[in-house]
Amino acid sequence: MAIRGCSLALVFTIMWLSIKAKIDVCKRGDVTVKPSHVISLGSTVNISCTVKPKKGCQNSSSFNRLILYEFNRTICFHHGDSFTTQVTDLPLGTTLFVCKLACIHENEFQICGAEISVGVVPEQPQGLSCMQKGERGTVACTWDRGRETHLYTKYTLELNGPKILSWKKQCNDQYCDHLDFGFNLTPELHGSNFIVKVTAINMLGNSSLASMFTFLDIVRPLPPWDIGIMFLNASVSRCILQWRDEEWVLLNRLRYRLSSSRSWKMVNVTNARGRHDLLDLKPFTDYEFQVSSKLHPYQGSWSDWSEPLRTQTPEEEPTGTLDVWYTKEHVDDNKERVFLFWKNLSASEARGRILYYQVTLQEMAKRKTIAQNFTRHTSWTWVIPRTGNWATTVSAANSKGSSLPTHINITDLCVAGLLAPHQVSVNPEGTDSILVTWQPPGKAAPAVLEYVVEWKELLPGGSTQPPLNWLRLPPYSVSAVLSENIQSYVCYKIRVHALSAGQMGCSSILGNSKHKAPLRGPHINSITEDKGRVLISWDHLPAKEQRGCILHYRIHWKERDSNSQPQFCEIPYRVSQNSHPIHSLQPQVRYVLWMTARTAAGESPPGNEREFRLPDKSNWNMFVAPSICVAVIITGLFSVRYIRQKVFVLLSALRPQWCSRKIPDPANSTWAKNYPIVEEQTQLLSERLRSPWTSPDEPEPLVISEVIHLVTALRRHPPHPTGSERVQDHCISEGDAVLSAPGPLPPRALAVEARPAVDLYKMLGTRGPDPKPGSPAGPMTDLPVDYIPTHEGYLPSNTDGRPPSGAPLPEPGEDLQLQHISFSVFSSSVHQLPFSCGEKLTLDQLKMGCDPLGL
Repeated sequence: MAIRGCSLALVFTIMWLSIKAKIDVCKRGDVTVKPSHVISLGSTVNISCTVKPKKGCQNSSSFNRLILYEFNRTICFHHGDSFTTQVTDLPLGTTLFVCKLACIHENEFQICGAEISVGVVPEQPQGLSCMQKGERGTVACTWDRGRETHLYTKYTLELNGPKILSWKKQCNDQYCDHLDFGFNLTPELHGSNFIVKVTAINMLGNSSLASMFTFLDIVRPLPPWDIGIMFLNASVSRCILQWRDEEWVLLNRLRYRLSSSRSWKMVNVTNARGRHDLLDLKPFTDYEFQVSSKLHPYQGSWSDWSEPLRTQTPEEEPTGTLDVWYTKEHVDDNKERVFLFWKNLSASEARGRILYYQVTLQEMAKRKTIAQNFTRHTSWTWVIPRTGNWATTVSAANSKGSSLPTHINITDLCVAGLLAPHQVSVNPEGTDSILVTWQPPGKAAPAVLEYVVEWKELLPGGSTQPPLNWLRLPPYSVSAVLSENIQSYVCYKIRVHALSAGQMGCSSILGNSKHKAPLRGPHINSITEDKGRVLISWDHLPAKEQRGCILHYRIHWKERDSNSQPQFCEIPYRVSQNSHPIHSLQPQVRYVLWMTARTAAGESPPGNEREFRLPDKSNWNMFVAPSICVAVIITGLFSVRYIRQKVFVLLSALRPQWCSRKIPDPANSTWAKNYPIVEEQTQLLSERLRSPWTSPDEPEPLVISEVIHLVTALRRHPPHPTGSERVQDHCISEGDAVLSAPGPLPPRALAVEARPAVDLYKMLGTRGPDPKPGSPAGPMTDLPVDYIPTHEGYLPSNTDGRPPSGAPLPEPGEDLQLQHISFSVFSSSVHQLPFSCGEKLTLDQLKMGCDPLGL
């Protein structure tokens, strides 16, 4: 009772506060609305505002200024105690109107306000349906309310059945669209009909909808539960699906699908009693199962689907064969490496979890198994000899057995040039795919059994074996779309193989699905000089920076601090190449070099810059090495005496005529043989010709006065002035001083001058380096110790120009000719004689030196 008294007190308090608030708000006047505060959409309404007596402005009613606001927007104003205005086109929903009073020099005062609601009459409900879920469920009905009324609407639901059964339920929520009666229909009402009616009502009007239902229409069975599956003998050949249902269910339907599929396969069964056999399931496959129920085959509705059952069927022995392909790689002259690849079997072919692959390598000639391996990978490699016939088999195994082996002969993939496809080209196809086209291999096209298109990512350097992809096509194909493992901005090496009976031919090309200009140029890691050329070495770009297939590399260079345009050379891209020579750099010039890379989309930014200057070693390398070789060869040839003599004879024969005569050796002349006879006279002549500036112990220089006198006489009195008897020019060769005369001297002259000639020969023969110890003494071994010959020896001259005393003059008419006198000086060369053919030749005029020119 205390709680109830508090509740009543709270209600009265709220009502009093509401009345007081209204009185306080509208104490200055009133606002009225006609015809009603609730109107239908598009209706017109009149709003009046009135000021109560003595509640207006103090001076006069004429000073009352009434203003009507729609929310915060002024719609009209009036001077006086009241006014009425008409309002149209109000929007759906509730609109607030407020009337205010404005006096001079005062703020506005609120008089009163009113709300106007705009709505529509309720539409007739649609889609009325009633349902009882299962035997123990309650009857609930749902309907579609139609459009929104924007007004408070009340819904009433009535159900009338046999034997004057009637149930009624109301919903005070304006958004009401379903009601539950709270009772259930029992099986004894199985054949009864029921009428259900729903009514919607608001201040503008009402609408209703009635429908008739049967027991089977209203009562809907619950979905099956406890679904299970059983495989007899652990085999997929017979599968039993089981579930539980309500007792009055007569019909069931099953649906199942692959877990990876969206489409279902449906099966209807009658009187299944919670069991059904499935015979078409695939081994080792994930399935999803659901079951639904119905009370009557032709009436009523299906229950909801049961909770899904997901399971995997048992394994079976694999079927089909593996798709195997291979590549080969050179190891050395005798061996090569074989890479085997195969694709996984499809789920329908594997029929279980593949545990391993069995690979066997055989030499066909010996019918011998060389290698056998079990692997879980889809690739295998082995090194085999380059000779012989080889074959391999690959099979897949699961827990139930193995597939049939795939047999493949290992031959050269591109050995048959006649089978090579023609005009292979690539083009981007879509986002991540490449279109490859080709032409059949000419006359060999009828022999083609199939085409194999393989592709793999082109890795810089080509040092590793990247994953391989391939596609088999029938022999009439001339194109293929590559989409497996194709990425944008990645370059792929693509080969098209034509397979015939035991032979293969192929053509290759580079391609990509998308391309851009490379991110940067190659990095130059070294610049070296190699035999006068410059060798540039670089690092390959990483695959992610290539941005497609590189077509060319460019090496750029220019002189340091030069404004001229750079030069460049273009190098076709090859995976294995990372160096290139340049021949056009000049020695002793400092260059700046860099590299760029180019794809079909454009050229990359420059790579790193390197400076280089080519040293000037070309002349040294050009002349030193050949000179050394020539010197070694000549030294070897002249070490043989026979060859040396033959060369001297040849050189003597090739000398010109004016240099071919020699002065005879005085030691072999006639007057030299008479030396003992004239020795006394020669001694006297030596004392007479002794130079005044020589020391007493020094041997007196020898003067060959008679010979020179004869030459002078012959020039003054030529006996026979013919061309053949004229005195010829003298020639001095290296190592010899030669005086020439047209003929031998008379005997008397030889007798007189023989001894001085022998002395002169002795003295001249000793000019040169000191003899080695133990060597025979030369003609000058008897000279005094203080005699020091100069480098350029000389002979004192006979200043009077006459022959020495006691020397007879030639007889008149006697045929005199100038005798050749040859001085052999082995250690030095004699300079050209510093005289013209005068009266005498003295030793001070004969100078000897080492000039290689001789004359």
